[in-house]
Amino acid sequence: MAGKRDYYEVLGVSKDANDKELKKAFRSLARKYHPDKNSDPGADEKFKEIQEAFAILSDSDKRSQYDRFGHSGPGMGGGFSGFDIRYEDLFGSGLEDIFSSFFGGGGRSSRTRQSRGRSILVRKKIPFQMAFEGGSEEVTVDTFLPCEKCSGTGGAKPDDVDICATCRGQGQVTQTRQVGPFVQQTSGICPSCNGRGKTIINPCKSCRGDGRIKKKQTIRFNVPPGVDTGMRLRMRGKGHVSEHGGVAGDLEIELKLEQHPWFERDGSELLMSLPVGFPDLMLGKTLEIPHIDGKPLKLKIPPNSLAGHTLNITGRGLPTGRGRRGDVIILLKLHMPKKTDKGVKSKVESLRTELSISESDLENAILDEAKDRRS
Repeated sequence: MAGKRDYYEVLGVSKDANDKELKKAFRSLARKYHPDKNSDPGADEKFKEIQEAFAILSDSDKRSQYDRFGHSGPGMGGGFSGFDIRYEDLFGSGLEDIFSSFFGGGGRSSRTRQSRGRSILVRKKIPFQMAFEGGSEEVTVDTFLPCEKCSGTGGAKPDDVDICATCRGQGQVTQTRQVGPFVQQTSGICPSCNGRGKTIINPCKSCRGDGRIKKKQTIRFNVPPGVDTGMRLRMRGKGHVSEHGGVAGDLEIELKLEQHPWFERDGSELLMSLPVGFPDLMLGKTLEIPHIDGKPLKLKIPPNSLAGHTLNITGRGLPTGRGRRGDVIILLKLHMPKKTDKGVKSKVESLRTELSISESDLENAILDEAKDRRS
């Protein structure tokens, strides 16, 4: 058939690839192009193309026909709309379970998919110091927790919870239809029990049959060194519990660093401006300021420094995550007193000729500064 790519090329395997190599290639490509994870235009069609190639090559009879006749072989002319594969099915044994049901592999029984509770996102402001040394913090959240009275079943008594007659406790119903040469099975949530697999005969009065109750809880979490604003920490199973049991969602904590009194941050580097008087720029000076690591930051301003020049102190910035630290970069700025008395102005005026640039030397000074800036 015109327009179709070679199935081996689609999966990126050789024509003598064995079953293990086919499954590995399919699993890798399916994760990459699954619609739940890839929103690029054409990803959905690419995902179907990958499924179709694997469906043919993983079946020994269809693969033999394809190797002999290509896309023009018997049974190769039907359309292909893709299988109902969740992203999580591409991990662990999920792939085996799905394709064993598609192609008669047998062996495994249909899985009961547990419902998952919703995740929670909270934002937490933390001290800037934690970016250096880490620490622990707390957040308080309103969370659905299992009902203590019914242990999360939703029934007033254990006998008040029964298996759903429609889906037989699976939480899903499966439909089978013929699509060209393929038999496609699609699964959906059971309409009778809403995917729970159980029905409540006499609901618990405490949770009204929901199996969960909203409570306020305080959760302590660890902050690793090197964190930055916008980073999220995930705590598995600390989100909402789903109705009538199942797997709890996650708690995601988005961090926001408080401002440091004078440092700005660029990755693992710390940036600051240092006001310096003209005499210190001209003659040089050594001074110390407090630092986040508890040791004074020693700054040495060389003689004849210029406003706008920077000092680089290596290894005194924030942790990089590899056992090292970034740098501290200090921008020198000329400090001008807000108020000066007449005596000081008179002294400066007496030095104007020695310290200023004459009009005859101004153009050369401009050229020299440009050369220094561009070098």
